[in-house]
Amino acid sequence: MIPTTVTKGPGERLRRIRLHLGLTTREVARLSDSVATQQLNGEFCISHARLVQVENNGSLPSIYKLFTLSAIYGLTLPELLAYYVDTEAAGRLHGSMQLASTHLCSVEGTNQNQAASLPRCSTGGAAADNTTLIAGSLHAQSDMPLATTLRLDGHKRRYAFIGRSDYTMYPLIRPGSFVEIDECEKVAPPAVYRTEYDRPIYFLELRTGYVCSWCQMSKDRILSIPHPLSPCRARSFVFPSEAEVIGRVTSILMRLTEVSQPQKVGNGVPVAQAHGDSAKV
Repeated sequence: MIPTTVTKGPGERLRRIRLHLGLTTREVARLSDSVATQQLNGEFCISHARLVQVENNGSLPSIYKLFTLSAIYGLTLPELLAYYVDTEAAGRLHGSMQLASTHLCSVEGTNQNQAASLPRCSTGGAAADNTTLIAGSLHAQSDMPLATTLRLDGHKRRYAFIGRSDYTMYPLIRPGSFVEIDECEKVAPPAVYRTEYDRPIYFLELRTGYVCSWCQMSKDRILSIPHPLSPCRARSFVFPSEAEVIGRVTSILMRLTEVSQPQKVGNGVPVAQAHGDSAKV
């Protein structure tokens, strides 16, 4: 069994793994040559002297070197990277930065028993105004388990944050919500739906951002249709040069408090002012 106890830093942990495998530093250096050859990049080589420095905590391995050690030691790259940084902190930090755009995100590797993190509004600093795909993970900052809100079954799903100035689907989807997206490339043909909840909602990637809305195809154009109670207007894009379909929204993680009210409409997107800093999911 590979020792898991932390002793004297990441270099010592790497040394203990190497010794457990019965490898010398020169043997690791030799094996790294084969990795570099297969990857067609000399950066993947790690010399005997460099490995000694790394194990003595006198040098930080590059991402290429960590990849090589991952291949040789049989550990995943995220495992080795976690020796040097708190990898799970990236998702928490991402949520606290309150970025200005609506964006897609990834929850790969997130424990299903962890809780979902929703960025909080703030009266100071930049607000997360626009809709974006999320590039970080959703980690524990609230008391709602992620598994109860988003299905993490790996079925071609992506995740996105609806910007706090994006009122396109308000009040059906409030600004500041997270949405789960089942990847697809086409919009379903027009149909009669019993309720607004039955009508499919799509997530589109535009040239300069994203939009989450009902959609309809018309020849070579795709029409983005907002909720009828939204102050936003419908928009038409050339498909697929001006807008591409990321997928269909299948789940919503939404705050029921801390909703901003649109102040004015500019370019189809209202400008909102946040109220308060406490919220519940």
